[in-house]
Amino acid sequence: MALPNALTAKLEAVPTEYRVQPHNIDAEQALLGAMLVNNDAYYRVSDFLLPEHFMEEAHQQIFTVAVSLIKAGKLATPITMKTYLGDADFGGQTVMQYLARLAADATTVINAGEYGRTIYDLAIRRRLINIGEDLVNGAYEAPVEQAPREQIELTERRLYELAEAGKYDGGFQKFSDALTAAIDMAAKAYQREGKLSGIATGLSDLDAKMGGLQPSDLIILAGRPAMGKTSLVTNIAFNIAKAYQGEKGQDGVTKTVNGGIVGFFSLEMSAEQLATRIIAEQSGVPSYKIRRGDIRPEDFYKITDAARDMQTIPFYIDQTGGISIAQLAARARRLKRQKGLDLLIVDYLQLLSGSSKKGDNRVQEMTEITTGMKALAKELSVPIIALSQLSRQVENRDDKRPQLSDLRESGSIEQDADVVMFVFREEYYVGNKKPREGTEEFFAWEAEMQRVHGKAEVIIGKQRHGPTGTVELQFDANITRFSNLAQSDRLPEPM
Repeated sequence: MALPNALTAKLEAVPTEYRVQPHNIDAEQALLGAMLVNNDAYYRVSDFLLPEHFMEEAHQQIFTVAVSLIKAGKLATPITMKTYLGDADFGGQTVMQYLARLAADATTVINAGEYGRTIYDLAIRRRLINIGEDLVNGAYEAPVEQAPREQIELTERRLYELAEAGKYDGGFQKFSDALTAAIDMAAKAYQREGKLSGIATGLSDLDAKMGGLQPSDLIILAGRPAMGKTSLVTNIAFNIAKAYQGEKGQDGVTKTVNGGIVGFFSLEMSAEQLATRIIAEQSGVPSYKIRRGDIRPEDFYKITDAARDMQTIPFYIDQTGGISIAQLAARARRLKRQKGLDLLIVDYLQLLSGSSKKGDNRVQEMTEITTGMKALAKELSVPIIALSQLSRQVENRDDKRPQLSDLRESGSIEQDADVVMFVFREEYYVGNKKPREGTEEFFAWEAEMQRVHGKAEVIIGKQRHGPTGTVELQFDANITRFSNLAQSDRLPEPM
């Protein structure tokens, strides 16, 4: 049976020759020759170049043997390497002939680094081609057990690993460069409002303790349910977004001068619920009244005024639930590239998933998540605040103030975090112990409630670059707003 004309035309259009993957044999030969002439050439590429980066299999063998000899403190020359390469055939030439030719054709050791970078870049291109081919083939085959989302996550993870593995722009830097960066940071802190090296949270006592939120820091904010974790972090996020000021530099790139652009991963609450909370905080109208529509005309005007003020702030919410750390990282990178990013918030840590297979240990999965989160903070050079649950063992103690050991899956969280903070409201626990009215216990309870009413503690249990301790804040439960506590020792002296 004859094929349809359209299909015949398509088959005839299929190329009969396959494209050769990108490579540069000359660069490979030049680098190997330079190494054979002067073994020091290896140290110009040692921190990023691997045998598998060479396209030619024979060159992979030569590089592997040369590196082994150099690392063992021996000379790698055509004569010393001949023993380890045996009687392999190199395009019709013996081992000795080919090595001698490489050494004879070597130009200069100075260019060894450039040759290495060329080889590395081409190897990355080949791996990109392989990832792309696997993506296309996987999409065509469409195995039943693998959902498209899993394939996307796998591809994103492979691309991320490819981007991170073997960067050749790292390594040691001069101490003078580090000093310059430190002085620049101090100068910016002096010029910035509040004299902080990091981003101001809008809570002055907390800023004084931490110096603001520092770039590249992973900050864990933990607490038991009803302590106000989400409320505190939304307060901080709004304060930072509202204070945002950007300045366009000579290169056309807008740099943050004050405040910041905030990305908020709300894995538990919807964007509408989060917005309702923030409107309540800013308008002073309780969120439960907003949800029920139980508001007066003057309350409605407060709400609309607050919403109008919030229209232009750089605050971005992702409400997708159940995402993986790989998806979160990809979306955060995209936000920074498209809109900019100065602070990332994740509510909350235990709702993320890792790449581990089903049935794997949850502690190992949490280790992958926290390690990935810390790596993302460094990569994007922004502070990340991740909320975390606490174990129930807090409730079994007389003193309910949380400790580092109370963190769920605490090993990796405590290890990877730069700062660990706990939210604690004694008022919540005292309120639950209300005795029968009219009794002596009731009057004692009432006095205790008056002492703790409207107060919250932020306990800094760990801080790599600063002191630990407790910061007291004001908390208005009706509108879930944290603010600076007006302490008597800071009030003006009476006239």
